[in-house]
Amino acid sequence: MGQKVNPISNRLGVIRGWDSNWYGGKKYGDNLLEDAKLRKYLEVRLAKSSVSRIVIERTLKLITITICTSRPGLIIGKGGADVDKLKKELMKITDKDVQINIFEVKRPELDAQIVAANIARQIEGKIAYRRAVKMAVQSTMRSGAEGIKVQVSGRLNGAEMARSEMFKEGRTPLHTLRADIDYALVEAHTKVGVVGVKVWICRGEVYGKRELAPVFANSGKESRGGNNGAPRGNRFRKPKNNR
Repeated sequence: MGQKVNPISNRLGVIRGWDSNWYGGKKYGDNLLEDAKLRKYLEVRLAKSSVSRIVIERTLKLITITICTSRPGLIIGKGGADVDKLKKELMKITDKDVQINIFEVKRPELDAQIVAANIARQIEGKIAYRRAVKMAVQSTMRSGAEGIKVQVSGRLNGAEMARSEMFKEGRTPLHTLRADIDYALVEAHTKVGVVGVKVWICRGEVYGKRELAPVFANSGKESRGGNNGAPRGNRFRKPKNNR
């Protein structure tokens, strides 16, 4: 089962929380569609800002959007001008008031979304896929990951027939629910077609109870810069070596 299901959804309620936190009631469908529109717009608008995760929280008249990124300066802009502009753009999509929080990802090498996007951008830039993947794998393992697995699929190097190649290092136990495995799928749009990049990163194993609700150190305040705190969701402990 661990090989067939998205590793993040497989761990929801165990060690992972939801990226949308609200009670919809009778307006559940409308809120869900609005969330999809907000995420789609932000993914296109902040494509070059290394966005890792977008967390949406709702109250009656306020939508709080927390953007996790490794490059907060690109989103904030000079004196916070870009954040205010983005806020006005999002308020046009929804009728409610919008509050934007920016959270800095301190170790982007351990974030599957950022690693996959980096590999995809290099493939689009005509860099050899093997070189791009191997550099990403080495960088992730140096940052303290227990294991990483990367799968690249499509017309690799412009070949006539599409194929898949997988690169592994360390351990990525997909069946172990307490294993903190981050997963991402990013598409690279090349001249010969679409190349899919899948990344699994094992960041250790979680022991004890973990806070599932997204808790960020700068939550409740509109961020104008980086944050020195770490999200509670990123805390993990490595298993003891019994050898």
